[in-house]
Amino acid sequence: MASIRANARKVVCIGRNYADHIAELNSARPKKPFFFLKPPSSILPPASGPVLRPAGVNLHYEVELALIMGRTVRDLDAEDEKQAMDAIDGYALGIDMTARNAQDEAKKKGLPWSIAKGFDTFLPISNPVPKSTVPDPHRVELWLSVNDEVRQKDSTELMLFRIPRMLADISQCMTLEKGDVVLTGTPKGVGSVVVGDVMKAGLIVDGEEVEAARIEVEIQEKGGLYEYHET
Repeated sequence: MASIRANARKVVCIGRNYADHIAELNSARPKKPFFFLKPPSSILPPASGPVLRPAGVNLHYEVELALIMGRTVRDLDAEDEKQAMDAIDGYALGIDMTARNAQDEAKKKGLPWSIAKGFDTFLPISNPVPKSTVPDPHRVELWLSVNDEVRQKDSTELMLFRIPRMLADISQCMTLEKGDVVLTGTPKGVGSVVVGDVMKAGLIVDGEEVEAARIEVEIQEKGGLYEYHET
């Protein structure tokens, strides 16, 4: 697979796909897959520098399994598991960085979440993971640590909605194109990071760490003119 950032025309993120994560944020459990977008400009490839925290932002991490689409699909049938899985070119690990205070305000006021999810560097992503390395994406383990303290570690078996259902619901709304990235949701354990913290994350398949999926990235101040203020 070529560069993930260069080929992604959009990043589609599934929200609230793990029950314990829904509970920790006091959110409502969705009746069907719920999704939002991050801009491709938020993608931070490996060894491309730090995650940049905008001034005034309560910055949170959310580790997720990423799907890299291998072909254009639209109007998928959720019951056609083979067609959905065949449309995936490979996988990656991603960290969906979130300006939690901006998101919380947006939720309360019924405003879009784009500002909470879309800053530059808000999607650290691993190298591509070949499809053959992940025989069953519904049975892998995701983990994330902050300063070597494990904060998130759970299996994708806990997903509320499986991958074919996610891709079906997305593709019935918008065409998924080759190179697009789909983030499949985060398990429990999300929390804040501050300047100077170092995040590490990884993917475990059949008890073995997948080297291509490793992420290590530091948090630094963004600088510039932006500073979070209530809308």
